[in-house]
Amino acid sequence: MFISVTHQGGESKSKQLSDALTKGEAIIGVTLQTFPFALEVLRESPALAARNYAVIADEAHSSQSGEAAKKLRELLGGPGAAPPSEEGPDAQVDAEDVLAQVMAARAGQTSISFFAFTATPKGKTLELFGRRGPQTGKPAPFDLYSMKQAIEEGFILDVLQNYMTYDLAFQLAQHDAVQGDTQVDTARAGSQVMRWVQLHPYNIAQKVEVILGHYLNVVSGELGGRAKAMVVTGSRQEAVRYKLAIDKYLADNGLATRYSALVAFSGTVEDPESGPDEFSEATMNPGLKGRALEEAFVGDEFQVMIVANKFQTGFDQPLLVAMYVDKRLSGITAVQTLSRLNRVIPGKANTYVLDFANQPDAILSAFQDYYEDAVLFTPSDPDIIHDMLAKIRAAGIIDTAEIDPVAEEVTRQGSHTRLYSLVKTSRDRFYDRLRAARGADDDIGQQTLRDFRGTVNNFVRAYDFLSQIIDYESVDVEKWAIFLKVYRGAIRADQPGDGIDTSGLVLTHYKLTRASDGGLNLSTGQQGQLLGVTAVGSSQVRATKYGLLEEVLQRINDLFAGSDLDEVDRANAFGSISNHAVNSARLQAEAMANSPSDFASSPSIIEELEDIPYRADLGHQAAIKHLVTTGNYGLLAEALLAQGLYESLRRAAQAAEPNA
Repeated sequence: MFISVTHQGGESKSKQLSDALTKGEAIIGVTLQTFPFALEVLRESPALAARNYAVIADEAHSSQSGEAAKKLRELLGGPGAAPPSEEGPDAQVDAEDVLAQVMAARAGQTSISFFAFTATPKGKTLELFGRRGPQTGKPAPFDLYSMKQAIEEGFILDVLQNYMTYDLAFQLAQHDAVQGDTQVDTARAGSQVMRWVQLHPYNIAQKVEVILGHYLNVVSGELGGRAKAMVVTGSRQEAVRYKLAIDKYLADNGLATRYSALVAFSGTVEDPESGPDEFSEATMNPGLKGRALEEAFVGDEFQVMIVANKFQTGFDQPLLVAMYVDKRLSGITAVQTLSRLNRVIPGKANTYVLDFANQPDAILSAFQDYYEDAVLFTPSDPDIIHDMLAKIRAAGIIDTAEIDPVAEEVTRQGSHTRLYSLVKTSRDRFYDRLRAARGADDDIGQQTLRDFRGTVNNFVRAYDFLSQIIDYESVDVEKWAIFLKVYRGAIRADQPGDGIDTSGLVLTHYKLTRASDGGLNLSTGQQGQLLGVTAVGSSQVRATKYGLLEEVLQRINDLFAGSDLDEVDRANAFGSISNHAVNSARLQAEAMANSPSDFASSPSIIEELEDIPYRADLGHQAAIKHLVTTGNYGLLAEALLAQGLYESLRRAAQAAEPNA
């Protein structure tokens, strides 16, 4: 008999679970949020704990974000386990993370067996759940039903069959009143300027015109007029602006009575440029009328859903036919996101992807890893725990005398208030140093403290996973892990003054053009390669390079000095090469393993840039010809580094293995 545990008449889930288990129900269905309660019921009842159980996780890559993720972390990890604020309000927890922590908590207990179904395993998933292969000795899945076989047998669709990309070219300048006067950290300025462009109303309006034009002309007639679309954005603020722009387009073109859009994001968003009040799902979706988003999206009332980190994994809506991507995706995230389209329904033969942010070869590479068989190529490195702990100790911020009291308080499940009072001295020491470094304009000191905070967060993530597959046989390391799980929440990001003033920027040129059109073809006989947890930890200190914002904006023009190319072609070629460079697995690995200065002097940058212009499928052949003819790859490397290539590579490498 099957019984599902949900909210029923106010009865607690724990009571429902206890009753179902006591009655000996054969199969009990629970949600990801309810699952930890089941383990608690077993822990409290010796009679129930003596029985044998099988835990079957379907869609093990499905995730929770926002408050749901925070509550799951707290429930599984105890006080202090909530994610640090720098992970953002949309930080996610997936079923693999939940099962991993549960397995660690039940280590040595043989009465519970775990079985996980996932189409996109992470490297750490294979290490946790996989069985050692007789030939390689590496963990491998118990059984495999490949993406290739599922497509061939008609159980899912090939979502890359109609994949097209768009190139964005633009030119920026500073307003006359501020031109040449702004001193900035050039590496950070590059990324913040790009974010300014991404949020620019004209940029979003032009993309909305492309999106709705494609949906109305190509997609809306599919499935008897019931086809739906998803717009994937890079931030909650972008989601807000996309929703406002889509609503405006529909109203201006007399389409608002026929088509409507929903927007999905966690928490609230402040965006004074869009409106004086905070934005939330409730205020931006007045048509929900108390319904959940996924429930409202089923009917004919809404055709488009705009998302920011929500519904990118585990969302099952067979009517979804088109996806419009304006967010950098890589690795497993790309596969999970685009695979929302692969559900089969009678009459559904086509899917469509319009991508404004990614290169076709990067998306193809991500899918290729999971097309036939993904294997663990590089196992996790257990020694990184000791390396990171040595860095944390050497910083001299945490007094070792404070470790034991926190570990003891967590062991007896003490209160949050008590725990944070125990880490307050170390917390104050961190912030005292940070304020002093800022007051003295000590850039190296500030970066050292930011790296310290990053090492603390990375240690907690790595130890949570590695301690499940490796016995470190060290009480001291375990105590530090307990302390740092609490401490990381006490030194959450607080970096006023890091931003640059973009109010003086002007968008002078803009051009959005179709770059590629057609499908991406997956190849047979290529084994996907997954990575374990390696090279985790803070980078070495970056010496801040300051320069005028005008210099950052003009560096691209300098690269093409002497050519007769117009500004649009210059910017387009540079942007395309930059995207290819960021998606280079070789450069990502070097960025993760080296300091910024070491990375900048690496010969690999020049070697990769010599190949990229030939590999890139670029529409601006004159610009590429100029680069190849002049061969000035050193200047090209300088321009990419100034625009934040090192930081972008590290973000891309980390995004490819979320929560690792």
